[in-house]
Amino acid sequence: MSYMITDACCGCSNCARLCPVAAISAGVRCKDCIRCEQEHTESCPATAISSTGKQRRYAINPKRCVECGVCARACAKSAVVDTAGNPLPRVPRRDWPKPVFAKEKCSACGICVQVCTAGALAISLPQFKGDLRVAAYLADEKKCVGCGLCASDCPMDAVRMQGSGDREEEAAK
Repeated sequence: MSYMITDACCGCSNCARLCPVAAISAGVRCKDCIRCEQEHTESCPATAISSTGKQRRYAINPKRCVECGVCARACAKSAVVDTAGNPLPRVPRRDWPKPVFAKEKCSACGICVQVCTAGALAISLPQFKGDLRVAAYLADEKKCVGCGLCASDCPMDAVRMQGSGDREEEAAK
């Protein structure tokens, strides 16, 4: 299952614009079915039709959704629900999780940079000829949507996601 957008959606497009895997689209007509003009709430694979039979403003494609929560954190109307149907709250952007890199574990393979669709990550440049102490880092914090794809795809386990509360505690140490 994936997250779902309810009828409370106002159509602001925050969710679709920020989704790192392009799983959200507007005015969805599912590609798997030719019956979208008919009411088929139970069988619609793209959840494009709401329980009231009304077409949703935005819908999440369950085949693409990675349940990162970016859509819910950005939703102005808290219209996103989890797989159990629980509404997910909006979270101020300053409180979104950010990647933290363990430079001693990082091999600078670049996988995290490649999966970051927001373009927020980079590999540091060598400081001198022969410098092997290069590693991935958060190059543009404003671009990061906190999806965690970098952390989940890192083969060296060198990336972990950290919320703003965790960052404040670490800074106080």
